[in-house]
Amino acid sequence: MSSHSSCPRVSRHPGSRRPGCRRFLHPITYALLASLVLLAGCKIEKVDQTAGGGTSEKGNAKTALKTVDGDDIRVSFVTNCVASFWVISEAGCKKAAADLGVQCQVRMPATGSAEEQSRILEELITDNISGIAITPIDPANQTQILNSAAEATNLITQDSDAPDSKRLAYIGMSNYDAGRMCGKLIKEALPDGGKIAIFVGRLGQLNADQRRQGIIDEVLDRSVDPSRPFDGADAVLKNNKYDIVATRTDDTDQARAKSNAEDVIAKYPDMGCMVGLFAYNPTAILEALRSADKLGEIAVVGFDEEDATLQGIRDGHCHGTVVQNPFQYGYQSVKLLTQLAQGDRSGIPESGFIDIPARSIRADNVDAFWTELNELTGKPNPVSAKP
Repeated sequence: MSSHSSCPRVSRHPGSRRPGCRRFLHPITYALLASLVLLAGCKIEKVDQTAGGGTSEKGNAKTALKTVDGDDIRVSFVTNCVASFWVISEAGCKKAAADLGVQCQVRMPATGSAEEQSRILEELITDNISGIAITPIDPANQTQILNSAAEATNLITQDSDAPDSKRLAYIGMSNYDAGRMCGKLIKEALPDGGKIAIFVGRLGQLNADQRRQGIIDEVLDRSVDPSRPFDGADAVLKNNKYDIVATRTDDTDQARAKSNAEDVIAKYPDMGCMVGLFAYNPTAILEALRSADKLGEIAVVGFDEEDATLQGIRDGHCHGTVVQNPFQYGYQSVKLLTQLAQGDRSGIPESGFIDIPARSIRADNVDAFWTELNELTGKPNPVSAKP
């Protein structure tokens, strides 16, 4: 996917900016049913992730819920690519579907292209689906198909927004704020300053642009301004301490992601910190550093909760990562779409933004986080095997 992040964009709410491709709340538990709490004065819906995960004891026994027209409720959760992040979201979708007595299909574009994602939307429109939750790949150029979907059914966005479309709500985090959190991790990992390289699947995708801008603003000690126009990918970005020397995109091609990291390691022998913005990017960086025999010599900071990233934190090869809550993206999307199919719009806050905040994972909390993550997804817990 092409990078076109140099065009100015204007923020519409804390989680979005004009279109240009995952958030945990303290305390540590983000288990099974989250309740929505309208924050007084903020007009933003926040998900309380300290609650349990759902009505699981009764949920599996529920009969199928019906739409206002009497049809069974069938919803779809559409991702931007195939990734482990979305496997966690799928677990949340399945849990909500079982709890609520609805059907949910998860669609992951195999190529990660906007064209394939748009074809999926066209199929869902003709399939008379009860509602769609999507993370738009190219919202600027997908507005027409998104609006067609919004006219045909209940459309919400998750993970990455399309604020200029007719979507009803956005479920996710403020990617700009998460970017600033990542910038703080970079400062911790590189306290004396130095060269920084950023790696990301694509720019032009709203969440990627916002994360990158949040990092830039934090590292360069700029004021907090989510509406600031995005700095171009080729811009010279530095202050008297930090120098952001490169932003490399890979179109969600993981082999290319590793190659990008290898190129940067070779080009900048004095590189200080390498930063990965999509789930697979930190893994690719760590693999490239291992191949170059430079693990531990160059700091690594990332996004999301790939096993290799979490293991890298445990091993001391990765300083930290900013995680989202993909399980709740899935759960809350199915929950809201179910309410909407029944004619209940009370789950949509005035702002249209349902906030599931990000959190930072470092060496001091990685084991507890990883344990909970594997409990949610039913995976073996590697933490128990720690020497």
